[in-house]
Parts: sequence; C-alpha cells; structure tokens
Amino acid sequence: MSLDLHRRAVVADAHNDLLMAVAARPPKRWGGFFRERWLPQLREGGIDIQVLPVFIDDQYRPEGALRQTLRMIECAHVLAEANADQVALCRDGGEIDAALAEDRIALVLALESAPGVDASVELFSTLFRLGVRIASIAHWGRTPLADGSREDATGSRLTAPGVEALREMERLGILFDVSHLGASGVAHVLELATRPLIATHSCARALRDHHRNLTDDQIRGVAGTGGVVCVNFVPDFLTDDQAKVSVDRVVDHIEHIVSVAGVDHVGLGSDFVREVMVDVTPPCCENLDDEDPMFEFPALEGPAGLPLVTEALAGRGLPEEDILKILGGNTRRLMSEHMG
Repeated sequence: MSLDLHRRAVVADAHNDLLMAVAARPPKRWGGFFRERWLPQLREGGIDIQVLPVFIDDQYRPEGALRQTLRMIECAHVLAEANADQVALCRDGGEIDAALAEDRIALVLALESAPGVDASVELFSTLFRLGVRIASIAHWGRTPLADGSREDATGSRLTAPGVEALREMERLGILFDVSHLGASGVAHVLELATRPLIATHSCARALRDHHRNLTDDQIRGVAGTGGVVCVNFVPDFLTDDQAKVSVDRVVDHIEHIVSVAGVDHVGLGSDFVREVMVDVTPPCCENLDDEDPMFEFPALEGPAGLPLVTEALAGRGLPEEDILKILGGNTRRLMSEHMG
C-alpha cells in the first residue's frame, strides 16, 4: 500500500549534493557518470524533483570559488542535456510541470552559501540567468553576507550586502534558503522577508539540540512566510544517540514540524552526505577508510531508500493527503508559485 502511495506521489528532495560527485569527474564523463551512478538511484527512490546544490569545497575558497561555481553549473547543464530523455533542468513551475508530465525528473539548481558571489550581490542576477533558483548565504562559518550557525555566539545579523542579497533574490525569484544560517541571521531574515522562505535541509532543534537545527519559533517563522522546512536525514542532526538513527527518527522530526507549523509547511531535504563523499574521496566509488559516524545511516542508503520514509509515515497513521504534501506536494507548490 505505501509503495503504491509513494509511486503516486510527487516526491521532491530539496538537497542532494550529487552534483559534487558528478563534477569531480572529467567533463566528458559528466553525462555518463550521472546516468550510471545517480539516475538509477533517483528512479528507484521515486524522486520527481531534485534540487542540486552547488557546494564549493574549501580547496576552492576564496580565489577559485566563482570558477568552481560556474564549473558546477555547467556540469548541471551538461548532465541534463546528455540525459534529456530522463531529466530536465527547470527554472519555474511551468517547466517542472512539463518535465513531470513527460516522466522526466525536474532538476533545480541551488547555491549553498554562495561563496562565488560574496559581496558582489549583482552576480545573483548573472547566476539567475544561468538557472539558479534557490540560494543560501552562509554555511558553517562567516561570509561577507552573514554568519553560519556555527558562529551563533557572535549574535550577528545579515551584513549590508546580505540584506541587499535578500532583496535581490526576492526581486529575481530566487528562493532564499535559511538552512545553515546563524540564529540571529534567521531572525533578521524573518524581519525583512516579503516572500516565502525555504529551509532546504534542516531538522527540529526541539528533538536534537544542534546549532544546525531550527527552533520552534524559527520553524513557525518560516511557515508564516508561506515557506517550507525540509527535513534533513543526516544522523547527527536527527539524534545524539547513534543507536536511535532510523527512518522513524526522520518521521519524528517531520511530525514535530507538522505539529509546530502545520502540514502545509514540511518537506524532505535528504542531504545524503556519505553517499556523495564515497564518490569524491579517493579511491572513488569505494568505502571511505575513515568513516564518520555523523554520516552513517545504514537503514536509508541514498535516494533509493526514500520509499521507506513513506512506509514509516503511513505506519504512523498519517492521512494520505498529508503524506503526499510532505513527500513533495508542499515543495512543488512553493516552487510553482514563487520560483523564477
């Protein structure tokens, strides 16, 4: 029953760093590697909308950040063109609808912390032209736009360029992503935002007291803009007890956010870190020698495991209509109404 429900749902994943894995290959391998390595997993997991974050490793920062940003965006375009029978890079709701109608996976480009932009806020317009439709302005640490959540002790709000970036994204139709943003920065954004926000991969701090997670007030704030909080699957953000890492723990966070924000404001943002790290850590495509338990989630290995989330949601007795919203209906609505 739950598998049939999963197949009927529009499943949207708001955060999978698979673009890092593809871009780590030579350009001539981009299309083929995606088709061989990641497309089967997306199909098996029933994913219909996949957000592709552009995350820039430290080795490229700061001097090479913009170059690597452009390289990864080019990679997204190349893999989409090479697999046009299966996927489409989408810039607005109409293009997503068209892709889904043709049984193609809708790919959406996002910037994670935007290190290639820094204080040159005018570049958001350039990147919008290249297809970027979601962006955050901080990761773990400090940027010229804002502080990430690991810098919460500073109590800092958005910088002047950060405020300008928010305004520019709202003008363009780039969804502003509050995941990774410091607590004071989130509060500042909630004061200023005039359009719906998204948290592409965040859990509930009430269930796991980690600086990367959102408090109930922050969750209510995002929902109050008409936005969506997409639950992260990284074990360390779900629980401080590795023995409790499970699909049910993901559903605990989903149900909590539903209780705080309402069922219209919850989605999925997997963040399959370990699966991507396996693909980018030499020797590629083998197990990491030094596995970090923070990323270990044996019950849900990659996108192919997403039907287990639907099974767990159904097992809690959630109405079918609510499950369809959580799996992707809410994220699709947000994109259709406010992206691009």
